[in-house]
Amino acid sequence: MKKSIIFLVLVSLFLTISVSAQNVDIFQKNNIKARMLKVTDWQLKNPKHELYDWTNGAFYAGVFAAYETTKSPVIWSALMDMGEKNNWQIGKRFDHADDIAISQTYIDIYRIKKDKKMIQPTIDAIRKIQTEPSNEVKKNGIIWWWCDALFMAPPTLAKLGKTLNDKTYYDLNDKFFMETYDRLFNKEEHLFARDASYLINEKGEGKREANGKKIFWSRGNGWVVGGLVRLLKELPKDHPKRSFYENLYKEMMERVLTLQQADGLWRSSLLDPASYPGGEASGSGFYLYGMAWGINNKLLDKGKFLPAVKNGWTGLNSLVHDDGKVGWTQPIGADPRKNFDAESWEVYGAGAFLLAGSEIIKLKI
Repeated sequence: MKKSIIFLVLVSLFLTISVSAQNVDIFQKNNIKARMLKVTDWQLKNPKHELYDWTNGAFYAGVFAAYETTKSPVIWSALMDMGEKNNWQIGKRFDHADDIAISQTYIDIYRIKKDKKMIQPTIDAIRKIQTEPSNEVKKNGIIWWWCDALFMAPPTLAKLGKTLNDKTYYDLNDKFFMETYDRLFNKEEHLFARDASYLINEKGEGKREANGKKIFWSRGNGWVVGGLVRLLKELPKDHPKRSFYENLYKEMMERVLTLQQADGLWRSSLLDPASYPGGEASGSGFYLYGMAWGINNKLLDKGKFLPAVKNGWTGLNSLVHDDGKVGWTQPIGADPRKNFDAESWEVYGAGAFLLAGSEIIKLKI
């Protein structure tokens, strides 16, 4: 305990000096680590939701990435504390993607600790999906009926498949993923509608932005991009549908690149940026995570995408307060609402920032 307190004091001093310095090089590895530690520290001290909530599923994915990047014993302690407080349980709905998002972090911790209690509740939930009727399917026709679900559930299933060496998890993911893709992916815009209520019918009727464009929510597509990265990191190279996921990822990255704004950020509505002048942290963070990972894994052209990552990381860091709070994060919702500003924060905004930092630090700039 004494060592942990001393460590925290030293980290706080280091962060104050490193992050607050004038003209700090935000691409220097120690400075990226310092900023990630500060964002993690602030968000851990300012909880907002139940620890098993989907919001924390995204946040703790970032926290684990911060641990892998910094090897901070304080962060590791926070990860273990989260799991123990949750008793390694998922949310209340066995068939809702949101309620197994936190399982991604359970599985990551299990891979280190090898304690089956950490993943057994998740295994049990997936077994119920395979054997019991789904309320989500009954109500919506498919189980993952909103695009955000593609961040929440596919990486969980793929992580289980890899961890347990059981391809049935991959197969289940393929089935559900394709249902969502077939319903929500727009092949002309190369983006996902948030859910079926945002689809335009054959008569051209449906919800549109002020400029007449279709509504494509930045964070919703950011969830998809982040989920694709986390899925591809787990899938075997010879998985039959791997090429589909890789091509979808690259298709979306190419489109998202064209929608980045001059300040390096993306607006909450991708096709109507003029109506949403402030850059949005969570969607932007997920896109930068996706781009940096693609460069690092040679799926994206470095010459083409690195300038966008550099511009974006500069913009994203401008949204982070001196104390580590990630501002300009759109609140919980299902559309590109305007009601957020420099003081607006959510735990998934911090999670997206941490995921982005965990890949940007690996770039050779």
